[in-house]
Amino acid sequence: MQLSIHHYTGDAGWNQQPDGALDSSGTVLFIFAGTRCPVLEKALGDLRLRFPLAHWIGCSTAGEILGATLADDSVAVAVVRFDKARVRSLQEKIGPENGAFEAGRNIARSLAGPELKGIFVLADGLAVNGSALAKGLAAELPAGLPVSGGLAADGDRFGQTWVIADRAPQAEHVVAVGFYGDSVGMACNHRGGWDVFGPEREVTHANGNVLYSLDGQPALALYRKYLGERADELPAAGLLFPLAIRNELEADGLTVRTILAVNEAEQSITFAGDIPQGRFVRMMRANRDRLIDGATGAADGIHAGANMAGEALCLAISCIGRRLVLGQRCEEELEAVLDTLPKPCRMIGYYSYGELSPLSSGRCDLHNQTMTLSLLWEERS
Repeated sequence: MQLSIHHYTGDAGWNQQPDGALDSSGTVLFIFAGTRCPVLEKALGDLRLRFPLAHWIGCSTAGEILGATLADDSVAVAVVRFDKARVRSLQEKIGPENGAFEAGRNIARSLAGPELKGIFVLADGLAVNGSALAKGLAAELPAGLPVSGGLAADGDRFGQTWVIADRAPQAEHVVAVGFYGDSVGMACNHRGGWDVFGPEREVTHANGNVLYSLDGQPALALYRKYLGERADELPAAGLLFPLAIRNELEADGLTVRTILAVNEAEQSITFAGDIPQGRFVRMMRANRDRLIDGATGAADGIHAGANMAGEALCLAISCIGRRLVLGQRCEEELEAVLDTLPKPCRMIGYYSYGELSPLSSGRCDLHNQTMTLSLLWEERS
């Protein structure tokens, strides 16, 4: 596997020119960029000329990750050319007749095969219910198959998000890449680090990812009570206080959900994933040291094959809520991950509105407020 990582900014252009000689049907471009990047089209135009054969996958971000460095409103690119592994990519448009569950199911059915070793998925963070997408993927794939990815982001603005489809930014899409053959390896892991607080409450009214009431009380009013003086900063302030759903079916124990929007008239809250009615939830808040420890734990629990040839690529997806809490300590989180990953390994990724990674059972699910890591490598012959 040949790997190169590149960074494009308005001030300096490419830090290192991408090598078009790496273009092939076995090449994947992973592209992460800010929605306000002023040079995005210029960078994409250059990549179109250099990589007409490669598979492209990417999305908008709340910050671009390049190793232990965090950037904003730039373009981060990883070029991966597999020596023997085969690659397939596809996209699904989200609309009235094709929701997130159907998109996930269609992707899984299209990519499924006896030599499939893993799938990486990215979705519009504001148009796609991440829980439904994960359920659609899991419905058609064997448990234990690595499936990971995330939801596109738009900083803390929640205005517009997109993925790279047909080599251009497009909203209301899901894109995916499948990796095939005995030579390729993929491993995933995730960790949180948030603390629960307050009483456990029952979800008394919810519809999909929209929460209306807890213990019979309007959800938004209850949330405002906990947020205190920060209540007027919703929905952005909600990123600092995610919701933990008791999950007795998985050894993970808790499923975390983060706020995307609020509706004052309905007193409801829209989350990045489903809030099942009848389940029990608690509020969460952050401890900076525990968040960094969680990121380190995610890296410590991910392992490459013993016969890894050359460098591995780590795709790191961390939640925008973690970034808001960590502030200037964000790069400390990234450095801790990079120092703990298997060697030799290089890392690229982004801050997101939601993360996709397998549960302890092996079934892919949506996570919020986690550091999610996906390791890709090729084995020696």
